[in-house]
Amino acid sequence: MPPGASETYRRYLSAVLLHGHASAKACGLGATDLYALNVLGLAGPMTPGELGARTGLTTGPTTRLIDRLEAAGYVRRSPAPDDRRKVIVEPVGKPAGLDQAMAPARARIGELLADYDTDQLTVLFDYFARAADAYQAAAEQLRDDPPG
Repeated sequence: MPPGASETYRRYLSAVLLHGHASAKACGLGATDLYALNVLGLAGPMTPGELGARTGLTTGPTTRLIDRLEAAGYVRRSPAPDDRRKVIVEPVGKPAGLDQAMAPARARIGELLADYDTDQLTVLFDYFARAADAYQAAAEQLRDDPPG
């Protein structure tokens, strides 16, 4: 690893997290609310339990999260097609102003990416995909088998 790599990476992750919080606030949401909408947007409809597991929330906070998002018109609860006793949470909208809040960061990142050639971009996006899987697996491991 190059000198300072760990600090640079930690600074990057902190900046991404800070931007997520600022974007959520700009849309009148909490960071967890925006994160949950992103999870639903990427993975599609899921049960409240699945949403809770993916957001790291227990049952009570997950219910309140879904209530807030449903009241705001971003999700709806529907009966599961395979078992009408189950509920599925599905995205139905996105916060007004989200694209506007994200536009400056998207433009800046687009400018940065324009400096890379195709081979470099291939490596970067391979890293992003593999790192996302690694972080997901590590989060699940921590949830299922916390240290100590």
